[in-house]
Amino acid sequence: MHLFLYKWYLKNGYPAKGITKNDYNVFGTFICGGGSTMGYKLAGFNHLGGVEIDPKIASVYKINHKPKHLFVEDIRNFVNRNNIPQELYNLDLLDGSPPCSSFSMAGNREKDWGKKKVFKEGQAEQVLDDLFFEYIALAKKLQPKIVLAENVKGLIQGNAKLYVKKIFKKFDKAGYNVQLFLLNAASMGVPQKRERVFFICLRKDLAEPFLYQQDMFTVNPKLELKFNERKIKFGEFYKLGIDDRPCSKGKMFEYWQNRIEGDESFCDTIKRTEGVERCFTNKYLYSNKVPMTYTSNSDVVYLFDEYRKPNKIESCCIGSYPQDYNFFNVQYSYLIGMSVPPVMTAQIATKIYDQWLSKLLT
Repeated sequence: MHLFLYKWYLKNGYPAKGITKNDYNVFGTFICGGGSTMGYKLAGFNHLGGVEIDPKIASVYKINHKPKHLFVEDIRNFVNRNNIPQELYNLDLLDGSPPCSSFSMAGNREKDWGKKKVFKEGQAEQVLDDLFFEYIALAKKLQPKIVLAENVKGLIQGNAKLYVKKIFKKFDKAGYNVQLFLLNAASMGVPQKRERVFFICLRKDLAEPFLYQQDMFTVNPKLELKFNERKIKFGEFYKLGIDDRPCSKGKMFEYWQNRIEGDESFCDTIKRTEGVERCFTNKYLYSNKVPMTYTSNSDVVYLFDEYRKPNKIESCCIGSYPQDYNFFNVQYSYLIGMSVPPVMTAQIATKIYDQWLSKLLT
């Protein structure tokens, strides 16, 4: 039995069954559709709202979460506000997932570092890799007890490790001790092999009860994040719902017909049958395996057993999104792929509550 259900409904309310409500407050940044918001609520926290730059996404967030505070603006503008509500200072937890495409192993990586880009249509031009430091600047200003930042695995690979060192230094100057975790959602009750990096920081003045000596030079706040929930294969919810993303039977169908067991992507199929490499991002989804990372571009994922893409119910299960979430006028695959799976956040939040927050000031 999993601590949190991957197939659940907003109508059933918060927190999740078997979880006790607590009095700790969370505020989010880069909140997108509210994956993390729902995770904290499932774990019993109060979520006060957040900052989101995209008006279209923010409207969907507002419909589903009815936040107390919602700021539809660039985080750089929010950091410089002089009228931030008082209850957002000295928060229990500040959460954020700064845009991470510059560090994804699937992207241009170093070629894009330091360049201004438009993250999505209608948004301001930004240097995406600088937004992490804007987030840390907000933490320094608000001084929450705990800060959590989520990002892609590529952040700790190759030359990006130098960027991580800079992040550690910035958090240190902002007044926080930092731990870095690489976590896989598949071990946390999410039907998805989603590996993500989490920076979890405890304010230095609160850290003393939790300190441990890592080596003779380094002292860190002790937080243990170990998860070993049963892995969930796609077959457990395969064929729930209807085919709502019909696929044209053109060239992609021809490729799909040539697939054999073991092909992970269309590229594997094409390389074997035509001797060339293309369609790297077009993946197969096997019913007897845990689904791969569900991304905002999951329109390129095709079922191995059936020529179609995962439907809405299946996609919500993969992302541990509620089945009755109102996606309004946003494609559900995009919003789910952009979000931290709610169950992933709920698992982490539960550990933070048990090991840190419940013991602070006692």
